[in-house]
Amino acid sequence: MTRIGLAQIRSEPHAIEANRKAGSEAAAALFGQGADIVILPEMTVPWYSNDRSVLEPLAETLDGDTVTAWHEQADQHGGIVIGGFCERSGDAIYNSAVAVDANGVIAHYRKLHLFDSEKHCFAPGDAGLGTVETAYGNIGLCICYDLRFVEVVRLLALRGADLICVPTAWVRGFDRRQYREGELIAHAEGALIQANLSQVFIACVSQVGTGDGVELLGSSVIADPYGRIVGGPLSTQHEKLVVCDVDLHEARRAQTRSELITPRLDRRTDVYGIAHKGDIL
Repeated sequence: MTRIGLAQIRSEPHAIEANRKAGSEAAAALFGQGADIVILPEMTVPWYSNDRSVLEPLAETLDGDTVTAWHEQADQHGGIVIGGFCERSGDAIYNSAVAVDANGVIAHYRKLHLFDSEKHCFAPGDAGLGTVETAYGNIGLCICYDLRFVEVVRLLALRGADLICVPTAWVRGFDRRQYREGELIAHAEGALIQANLSQVFIACVSQVGTGDGVELLGSSVIADPYGRIVGGPLSTQHEKLVVCDVDLHEARRAQTRSELITPRLDRRTDVYGIAHKGDIL
């Protein structure tokens, strides 16, 4: 079994040091509860905002204070920290996520699909879609709105991902629905469907609360490769730290539903495929 820690927290606007501290403390608390992998939300540091004038001076490189703090937690506890932050590279800033273990950064991702006014703030992601083999299984990364593009999950699954970790800042307004406390929101429903269709675990961890003009919906969830909920959904209103046990080997077993139902093998790659880095998958 692999123990996945969901750190559904809120990053306060204009409180970069406090937010960095809160993320590190949430990781430490979840590791203390036995987590092997801790997932923090999108833009945990500095906070979720689309104001480039504010974010630009706060953006960090991969060896900046935030990733260093997450590395310290991963090193101390012998696990993996995955989280989102505002990254600087040259004159560009990115909505990025990393996976960090005791050795440092093992996976680096920049959000491919920018949502709404993010298009006026961040550069489109250019780090591709990759996976990394870990002691727990093969892990892929994407961020929030990327889940609305089915090619992302399918490609990561075909690249061997057992678990896709998705730091998010799910906001109200995309789906024309109101949500009650504890209800599975439409964003999370989409993750369940895609997990089933691509036979992969998907763990989404969202910010929650209000700030910088947006309402963040929480509802963090883990979907198994059959589209079932194995963790969450967490509150739509409150911060919450939860550790969930999952058997990542189930992702491989789910590719065969019966002798004649084999979703991966049944793909008609003679008719269609997904192009990635020169390969047709």
